[in-house]
Amino acid sequence: MEAFLISAGVVALAEIGDKTQLLAIMLAARFRQPVSIILGILVATLANHAGAAFVGKLAAGFLQGPLLERGLAIGFLAMAVWALIPDKDEDVDTAGERIGAFLATTIAFFLVEMGDKTQVATIALAARFDSVAIVAAGTTLGMMAANVPAVLLGDLVLKRVPLRLVRWCTAGVFALLGIVTLAASFAGWRLPF
Repeated sequence: MEAFLISAGVVALAEIGDKTQLLAIMLAARFRQPVSIILGILVATLANHAGAAFVGKLAAGFLQGPLLERGLAIGFLAMAVWALIPDKDEDVDTAGERIGAFLATTIAFFLVEMGDKTQVATIALAARFDSVAIVAAGTTLGMMAANVPAVLLGDLVLKRVPLRLVRWCTAGVFALLGIVTLAASFAGWRLPF
């Protein structure tokens, strides 16, 4: 349960203001089919994060103990910096009009998520918790928790929530996780995450 909840929380925070969240808003405005878009996000995220979690589990087999913990700490610190870099609103090809909201969303989300901070977080979390299914389920829940409101509320959310403040808070959480993980690694403590 711990792996699931931590995975969901980390990815939900990382996703706020991310390019895939901006993509969700754009797709909602373009297609005006929230159910199809939400299902497309779910399918793309499950596929992408299951693959990322599998890679993380493989990496955990090669990296053990303090080396893994220090690598995770550096990864969390890198995600803190990455969270401060604004994403650009990326256009979805006009082919989306021809293939429909569900398929356009599934393809766009899967591709845009490649190499994204939430995918990197999924790899790190799976390496830490050694569970592909639980981490992929948790990170998918986190992704949905951040993107479903974006699809349903779209522009209203961006007008009311200062994105810069959200980025700094997200960066702060990742930096704290990185510092605590690094300190625990050098002190020999075992952390719950």
